[in-house]
Amino acid sequence: MKKIAILGSTGSIGTQALDIVSKNLDRFRISALTCGRQKDLLAEQIREFQPETVCVEQEKDALSLKREFPKTEILWGKEGLKQTAAFADCDMVLNALVGMRGLEPTLSAIHAGRDIALANKETLVAGGEIVMKAVSEKAVRLIPVDSEHSAIFQALQGNEDQRIRRIILTASGGPFRGYSLSQL
Repeated sequence: MKKIAILGSTGSIGTQALDIVSKNLDRFRISALTCGRQKDLLAEQIREFQPETVCVEQEKDALSLKREFPKTEILWGKEGLKQTAAFADCDMVLNALVGMRGLEPTLSAIHAGRDIALANKETLVAGGEIVMKAVSEKAVRLIPVDSEHSAIFQALQGNEDQRIRRIILTASGGPFRGYSLSQL
C-alpha cells in the first residue's frame, strides 16, 4: 500500500487526488493532509481518510481542529507545512499548493527522501536548479502531475537519447484567459 501526504488537499488537485484514493483504498492510504484556510473541508477529509498528521495555515484553526481530532497531530503555519512534508509517514508527497508556498515544503520532503508528485509549477520556475539538484542528490523521483508539465514529461519519455529542438506550450487559461492581445 502506498502512503501519500497531500499538501493542498482542499484545492482542485488535492480534492481530485482524494477522489482517486477513495476509489482505491486497497492501494493507497492518506498519511497527511494540509490546507490553507478551508478548515471545514479539511475536517471532512480528516473524518474520511484519518491521516496521522494535518497542517493548516492559522493557529486558531489548528486549535479548533485539535479539539475535534485529539488523536491527530495538528500543525500550523509555514514551519508546520515543512514539518508535514518532511516527517509524514509516507512514500510520496503530492505538492498541490498554490504559488510560491510550494518550494520550501518540496525541498523539505526531498531532503527527507520522499518522492514528489508535483502539481505546483512555481516550485520549478522559482527553484528549479535547487530542486533538481536535491532530487539528484537524494535519488528521489519527481513526477509532474499537473496538465502542462505532465504532458511535457510524458512526451519526453523514451526520448532521452534524442535531441529535442523545442517545446511549444499553449496558454490554456489561468488569470489571462479572455484577454485580448493588446491587454496581454
